[in-house]
Amino acid sequence: MLDYFDMESTLSEEERMLVDSARSFIDGEVDDMGEHWIDGTFPTELISKMGEMGFYAPNLEGYGLPGVSERAYGLLMRELEACDSGLRSMASVQGALVMYPIHAFGSDEQKEKWLPKLGTGEAVGCFGLTEPEHGSNPSAMETRAERAGGHAADGDDYVLNGSKTWITNSPIADVAVVWAKDHTEDGTPVRGFLVETDRDGVTTNKIDEKLSLRASITGEISLQDVRLPAENRLPDVEGMKGPLSCLTQARYGIAWGAVGAAADCFEVARDYATDREQFGKPIGGFQMQQQKLAEMATQITLAQLLAHRLADLKEAGEMRPQHVSMAKRNNVRTARDQSRIAREMLGGNGITADYSPMRHMANMETVYTYEGTHDIHTLILGEDITGMQAYQ
Repeated sequence: MLDYFDMESTLSEEERMLVDSARSFIDGEVDDMGEHWIDGTFPTELISKMGEMGFYAPNLEGYGLPGVSERAYGLLMRELEACDSGLRSMASVQGALVMYPIHAFGSDEQKEKWLPKLGTGEAVGCFGLTEPEHGSNPSAMETRAERAGGHAADGDDYVLNGSKTWITNSPIADVAVVWAKDHTEDGTPVRGFLVETDRDGVTTNKIDEKLSLRASITGEISLQDVRLPAENRLPDVEGMKGPLSCLTQARYGIAWGAVGAAADCFEVARDYATDREQFGKPIGGFQMQQQKLAEMATQITLAQLLAHRLADLKEAGEMRPQHVSMAKRNNVRTARDQSRIAREMLGGNGITADYSPMRHMANMETVYTYEGTHDIHTLILGEDITGMQAYQ
């Protein structure tokens, strides 16, 4: 993989081992992702195998989790997305959006019940925040939770009503981390709930006919008078800081993953340029193609360096959500742009599933949009730089 500034030399032995194991796993276990992309399927047989490899929330500690460095986690996301964004999304949602909130905000009982099973892939989780009418403004969510008895007496069950959409893994999930406004409490604070998907009133319909991120299972969560025991509420968080902190964790992984997708596109384009002959020599010998490769290598290297610095900040406890916004915004845009250049270099062959750039290019349209659109991250940075909020 492209490493123009030799960042691999700075990795610890643990980090190198994780990179090597991820590459070996993809080479040995992952079938042609191009076929899965065309068919609109996810290789579900990999879920437990990825769990065996420790790919779910490996940066968390306890409950049988590896507790690796934040850089190692980022490198893992890079390797998975170099294969396909759907593979990274599966691991990212399971780890950063399901296991992280349970680990950070859950009760001891919730942690002991779910983290080992989610870590091994015995159970699958999903994250319910986005709603049909509320994407970039999740604080306006309409999903509501109310005490069954109409008051906040301890031990009362909750009843949830609402709908969530664009939910990765929901059709195959065993548990959903659902965010809802608690209408029993003053101010209707946002609360997190662990909703088993086999409960009465829960449906998780699959969304079909996607033109992007096709090798990923995406669906909805419908909640119709779903009754939950009070112990299913995440006890240690209140308000939007709960779901937003989860998104910060996931966006960190996306910033790394996008580097992997972009680097894979570069490698395919470079290999093609040095092999494909026209006018009596490889097309990589022509100035226009060299200019494209040079610019691709430069932009991908800049994204790579940004991801490594982000890891430094995260390890030191100095990473802010705005840092993640800049990295997610830049690196996904880079992958989106450079995948298009790589496809261009492949000519007509580039529109087939035999080559990965066009698949990455289509996937990046989803990654560009989800977990904070490019425009929203722009406004987050604008507010941080100017002190003035532009989106309200």
